This record gives sequence, C-alpha cells and structure tokens, in this order.
Amino acid sequence: MATEGEDRPMPSNMGEAALPELRMLPGRHKRLRDGHPWAFSNEIAMDAAARALPPGGRVRLVSANGEFLAVAGFNPRTLIAARVLAREASPPPMRALLGWRLRAALALRERLHPGGFYRLVHAEADGLPGIVVDRYGDVLSVQLNAALAEAMREDLLAALDEVLSPRRVVLRNDSPSRALEGLPLAVEEARGAGADGAPVELRENGARFLADLGEGQKTGWFFDQRDNRARVAALAEGARVLDAYCYAGGFGVLAACRGASEVVLLDRSERALSLATAAAALNGVDARCRALRGEAFAELERLDAAGERFDVVVADPPAFVKSRKDIGPGARGYRKLARLSAALVAPGGFLFAASCSHHVGPELFAEQVARGLDDASRGGRILASTGAGADHPVHPHLPESAYLKGELLQLD
Repeated sequence: MATEGEDRPMPSNMGEAALPELRMLPGRHKRLRDGHPWAFSNEIAMDAAARALPPGGRVRLVSANGEFLAVAGFNPRTLIAARVLAREASPPPMRALLGWRLRAALALRERLHPGGFYRLVHAEADGLPGIVVDRYGDVLSVQLNAALAEAMREDLLAALDEVLSPRRVVLRNDSPSRALEGLPLAVEEARGAGADGAPVELRENGARFLADLGEGQKTGWFFDQRDNRARVAALAEGARVLDAYCYAGGFGVLAACRGASEVVLLDRSERALSLATAAAALNGVDARCRALRGEAFAELERLDAAGERFDVVVADPPAFVKSRKDIGPGARGYRKLARLSAALVAPGGFLFAASCSHHVGPELFAEQVARGLDDASRGGRILASTGAGADHPVHPHLPESAYLKGELLQLD
C-alpha cells in the first residue's frame, strides 16, 4: 500500500496492442486538441466500422489529416462519443495509468482534508472520466458512470487495492447516467464479502455522521456541501435551526454541535431521519435535535401557518431538474422553495438555499431565489454565493460541470 499522499512519477510509456483509429471530421478537432476532454458523435467520422466498435473500448483519435490527438474511451451509442483518457500516443498499461492517477488524486485530497473522508475521484477533473470514488476511511463507494469506466472496472478495483487496500468497496452503479450509456443499473459489494450493509461512520468538520452506502442517495453522503455546512454552522450558536431535506443530518447536526439551541430535521424519508438522529446521538446533541417527517413543501407551509420562525433555515433539496425539458418547472420549484423558506426566517436570520441540478446555472438559480424572496416580501443581502468543496474539482474545459450552487443570505 502506498503512503498517504505519496507522489510517484508517471509510469513510462510501455505501449499496448494497436488500438482502432477514429478520424475527426474536417475542422472539428480543434476543441479536443485545445484540451476539452470529450468528442461528440457529430465531430467524429461515424462510419460502419466505428459504429461496430464495442462501447467502452479504447481508440486513437486523430484529426482529418491524421494528426494524433488522444487515446479515448469510445461509445458509438451516445452523444458524448469519446472521453479522453490520455494525451500520449503510447500510454502506459491501464492498471499503471489508473494507479498513478489515483495516487495523484489521493495526494490532493489528503492535502485538502487529511483524515480519509472525501470525494477521492471526481471524474474528468482527476483524469478518470466517468469515475466517482468517495472515501470513508477504509471503505469506498464507487460509481462507474460511462462505458469506458465500466470497461476499466477490474483494473480500477485492482488499482484501488494497490493504492488504498480498502476493507470494503461498494459499487453504486445505479445512476441515471449509466442508462444513457447503455449500461445496466445495480448496487453491489465489489470488495468485503459478507459486509452486513450497516451504515459507515464518517467525520466531517469535527463531527461524526453515518452514511448508508447501499441504499442511501448517490454515493451515500454529500461531501460537496462540507464547506457550506461549516459556513452555516458558524452562524448557529444559540439559534433555532430548520434543516429542510436534511437527509443524514449534515447541516442540522453540525449546527447543533456548534451550539444551536434547537434543530428541526425535516425529511420525507424515515431512513434518512434515522441516520440523522443517530448522528445527533453520536455527537451528544440529540436532546436539541427533533425529527420531523413529511414532504418539505407541505411542512414548510404548515410551519408558517403555525407561526413558527427560525434563526437559520437550510433548504438543500435533491435535484428538481433532471433534464433540459424540466428547466421551466424546476426553476419555478426553486422559486417556491425560496418563498416558503424565507417566510420561516426570523428578522435578521439566515437562509441557505442550494441546488444540485446540473441544468440550472448559477445565474438562473440566483434569479429564482431572488424572486422567491420578493414573493415572500422579504428583503436582505447575499453573504455568499457558493459551490462544491475543493475535493470536487472542475475540469478547466468543463465549467458547466460545476453543478452545485448555494446562496447564503441574511433576511430583514
């Protein structure tokens, strides 16, 4: 096992069997040549030979005049047809390449958040397209979201064994993006035979939490909100806090740990509330935390009608917009949520509203929050416009992949 954060040199090019060669259409290679990690199907000469290639297989991409561009994983069935894996004409063997990139990702995360609890791999930004790995100490939750990632599965698991020697690896291969790639959906234990499926404990911002890797949302925990949780918790001393869509209690329990006088944990999922209340007990703050089960919109309206007011309100829902066709109704949903949440904030209190919808950009989200405040007849000021933590880096040529948006406001 490598030492945490050990920096090793890139393995030398050793060459592999000849890869199929695909040509870009005339003039369509410049974006890829300049650093973009994807090539689209309408940029590649999709002849019969190309369409017959197996999804996830590696190819050599060349320009129309034969200039080498990249080695990529290819899927003839999708709009994102090629995902760049290497810019070298003769890259190292797959397992060596994966091991080097995992060590680089590990070194960065241990510098950012020492201790072993973070997003270890964030796909293209870490040079591992379609791969997501969340680390919970000696347990890993892995998503293979592209045909290339699925094709690299065994080499990736072997590289993870070499770099981290995990006790347990859960494959959360149930994301909608797999269906777009023509891949089956499943959750399975790839390492750790006989694992009982019990929640794993993690530490974040000095507090203890529990994540359900088998049945919880996404990869079990949302490390992307780490910094936002700390920012909100810093305002919580002596405060009455409402954590709507609380999931496993990340915002609310941390607020209680930072001195909140009362925390209401709101979620429709009984399983989520059980994780949140268990986390409150782990941190010795369960006497100040109360679980409330129900649909968020209905409960927010009921709390308002009852005259309830909070010093801090968090509204961090699942994605309202799953595809471009949902942008209109989803945007209206964020506006309504901002209105209902703002109505519950005491004068001088704080609202943190978030969106993880990839198709809703920062400007649109900020506009809907502002409209929601207007609908609630509330004024205030934006204290911070935020995104995901640094362990969720963004590829320089994929700024649209910065999916998480947050607005922290003080309301009059």
